[in-house]
Amino acid sequence: MSEPRPYDDVPGTTVFDERMARKGYHLNQFCMSLMKPENRERFKADNRAYLDEWKMSEDQKQAVIDRDYNKMLSLGGNIYFLAKIFSSDGLSFQYAASTMTGVSEEAYLKMMLAGGRSPDGNRYKSEWEKN
Repeated sequence: MSEPRPYDDVPGTTVFDERMARKGYHLNQFCMSLMKPENRERFKADNRAYLDEWKMSEDQKQAVIDRDYNKMLSLGGNIYFLAKIFSSDGLSFQYAASTMTGVSEEAYLKMMLAGGRSPDGNRYKSEWEKN
């Protein structure tokens, strides 16, 4: 069991540290494979068959198939590696981020242009427990 980290109390944030790097190693290696056009084509032709070539957990594979980026992050995915998946699908980073925040792409863009989410009440999970 690893020691708690100060950032473990930050809500809605998955910090990609050495723990997550170990957990997501094979998932991230799969993502990097998508840099090669021939691998993207194989993946597009049959997601499951291509994923089964990788030493990933079943949860990781299913998250990729579902394009559940938040789940992939929780399973050790690094957003910069995961970008290879949504780029392979012809989607923008902005679109993927909007799906991860649960808002439309237009609402996400508007929020970001306005400076992002307010940190008030969102600095620590322990703030939620007091209310």
